[in-house]
Amino acid sequence: MPKALQLSHGQAVIRLKDIRAQLESLEARDELTSEDEQTFDELTREFADVDDHRRQLERRSALERVRAATQTTDRAPAALAVERGTAHGSGGSYDLDPILNPDSVEDRRFRNPWDLGEMRTFNRSPEDLGQELRARALCAIEKMAGANDRIRSTATDIIEAWDDKRGTIARMCLATSSPEYMRAWSKLARGKSHMVTPDEQHALERALSLTDNQGGYLVPFQLDPTVIITANGSINQIRQVARQVVATGDVWNGVSAGAVTWRWASEASEAGDNAPSFGSPSVPVHKADGFVPISIEAMDDADNITTEVGKLLAFGKDTLEAAALVNGTGVGQPTGIVTALTGTSSIVTSTTTDTFASSDVYKVDTALPGRYRPNAAWLANRGIYNAIRQFDASGGTNLWERIGADVPPLLMGRRALEAEDMDGTVTAAAENYVAVYGDWDNYVIADRIGMSIEFIPHLVGANRRPTGQRGWYAYYRVGADSVNDGAFRMLNVT
Repeated sequence: MPKALQLSHGQAVIRLKDIRAQLESLEARDELTSEDEQTFDELTREFADVDDHRRQLERRSALERVRAATQTTDRAPAALAVERGTAHGSGGSYDLDPILNPDSVEDRRFRNPWDLGEMRTFNRSPEDLGQELRARALCAIEKMAGANDRIRSTATDIIEAWDDKRGTIARMCLATSSPEYMRAWSKLARGKSHMVTPDEQHALERALSLTDNQGGYLVPFQLDPTVIITANGSINQIRQVARQVVATGDVWNGVSAGAVTWRWASEASEAGDNAPSFGSPSVPVHKADGFVPISIEAMDDADNITTEVGKLLAFGKDTLEAAALVNGTGVGQPTGIVTALTGTSSIVTSTTTDTFASSDVYKVDTALPGRYRPNAAWLANRGIYNAIRQFDASGGTNLWERIGADVPPLLMGRRALEAEDMDGTVTAAAENYVAVYGDWDNYVIADRIGMSIEFIPHLVGANRRPTGQRGWYAYYRVGADSVNDGAFRMLNVT
């Protein structure tokens, strides 16, 4: 039996849409190879077969309805049938009964989760709408193109952990991960805006309505640097251990509290007020931007330019943040860990002025409260680690532990992270913040999902004439700060 004849009506409709998307993708290319031409012909023939099968199913369905309406029997009129589907909360017929109508869930969610025209908003609370948006976004993540398993897993975690009750991140995911938006963004990234179809233009307009920035287009969700960096790992080792959160506004607000005060209680005695005092740490997010130039020749020769742009943006973002997460001032940029701890009680001074000795390493370890030590990690410049390795046999060699080839170096049994922006040498008559030691879950990096990008069709030189280059101007927002300075100790070789 031909494959097309095995499809149900709904499956046939979905297949027709898939074929159309593939044909439009081929049509958008400047030149087609012989293999592309063959694929185009095969898809065209398959489209005709599936469309003919769809029409036959519709004719059969119409004929069955005619037969049912005109059929007469001697039986008494049947009682009113139970409607196929039950209300879901206040959402009406969003979820039909999966037993009585098994195709309903797949129809409304899995087959095209990006089609929000089917969503009913009347008499539904914002929380109910947010729940449906999240369900659709999770299904869209499984179907979105240009993503591997790591990216899908990371995107799912972001939606489940950080989306608010209104579905802000889910709505952005649905708007920027659809096939129409991906095709439109790819065309814009290559300077082919004239080839955008009406459906793709509608997808662009829907995504533009979600950003508070003027101009530019949101990077597709699966190419967002925050998603890529989290999925593939960061070259910045602070990101590997810090607590990473997702902000949906201009400031991330958290909650912190001290330990509950317990007591030894005698029988029938009144309990004391042991409630901890709650704090409200906040991390503002700041704008950062970057520019990716490319020659016209390289753009024409590149087959996967869209994916490469995503990788370049992610790499540039990671590199920029590496310095800010150490020494960022907090004014127009994230607050670095050194900046956050400077001038606080977390400073541990060296035993001897202008001298870095093995005793200082033990001194920092001793100064960190025991409740933070099990999850603690070191951060220092590689030059400082090399200095520790050169300590005498009674101090230096016993500080280091290395179990195997793929195991990271351990300093006093704790991970030793590297940061080039930390002080690498000890300078006389100056403050030398050579190492930070603590529980990095108390250093928060707040990422704002949604990087915007603008395509610059021509770059010009000093004489205001074209250079034969194009480029992408991208901007995003991120913030970072310590939310509990007591969880860290920083060694200052004075």
